[in-house]
Amino acid sequence: MHFEITVDIDAAPDTVWNLLKDVEHWPDMTASINRVELLDGPLREGARARVHQPGMPAAVWTVTAFTENENFTWRSRSPGVTTTGGHEVRPGTSGGSTVRLTLDQTGPLAPLIALLMGSRTRRYVTMEANGLKTKAESP
Repeated sequence: MHFEITVDIDAAPDTVWNLLKDVEHWPDMTASINRVELLDGPLREGARARVHQPGMPAAVWTVTAFTENENFTWRSRSPGVTTTGGHEVRPGTSGGSTVRLTLDQTGPLAPLIALLMGSRTRRYVTMEANGLKTKAESP
């Protein structure tokens, strides 16, 4: 399964990046996240976070790539499926910022997980993008 959403945000890229990388405060932006616990200090390559989402088991995500002020990718593994989430902020074409969120699931159980949870997963990623936009554009 692959899902991607791009959203234009009327806020400076550094403002958007600071909100995006502050994963412990994601529950303030979206109802798709109940709690995030950083397990290894600040977000950086190799850091881990435990993410609690409504109706889903808690998952530990490990940051696999991190470029300050630009992007981070993290990965979570469970039996039969690996989920990779990408988060990218770049300057918008007419000011502001453009954010791209991606979610990929691979592995022998990925088709079954996509069938059972694909609609919820897409809804949650969309809620996260829209919540980031609302928070970044708030005074």
